[in-house]
Amino acid sequence: MPSDASKMYGKNVFNFLKLIITAEGQLNLNFEDDLVKETCVAHGGVVTNERVKQLL
Repeated sequence: MPSDASKMYGKNVFNFLKLIITAEGQLNLNFEDDLVKETCVAHGGVVTNERVKQLL
């Protein structure tokens, strides 16, 4: 069971990185995508995540 969980976690991380990194290796944060928008805490020196803003 632990190895299956590790494989699934690794696959999720890999797929997320494919979402935010282009084939050329450049960071591409598409804030129209809900997953990118909700996992980003801050961008350009500004807190973008609403939950974090509330806690601050």
